[in-house]
Amino acid sequence: MRILLKPIVTEKSEAVKAQNHYGFVVDKRANKIEIKKAVEANYNVNVLSVNTSVIPGKAKNRNTKRGLIKGFKSSYKKAYVTLPAGEEINFFTTEETETN
Repeated sequence: MRILLKPIVTEKSEAVKAQNHYGFVVDKRANKIEIKKAVEANYNVNVLSVNTSVIPGKAKNRNTKRGLIKGFKSSYKKAYVTLPAGEEINFFTTEETETN
């Protein structure tokens, strides 16, 4: 089971980075202990705490030429991890290469 699906990169998540909180979309079956181990293994950081929430799915409607199409947005699970002061996760690592 792949635990960490993708990082959450929004304006709100960028604002809470100052408090060392980082957000991830995770597998719905993953628990806090598994999430903590996955973050520590993938990003080489220490995790102080993990907060999770399940975001429920929503019904979506779309108007087309043929009429109303009904759909559904599936539910997912978010996890916010807290790191100790001085540690950070860089989602966008840039490697500078010198060309001569």
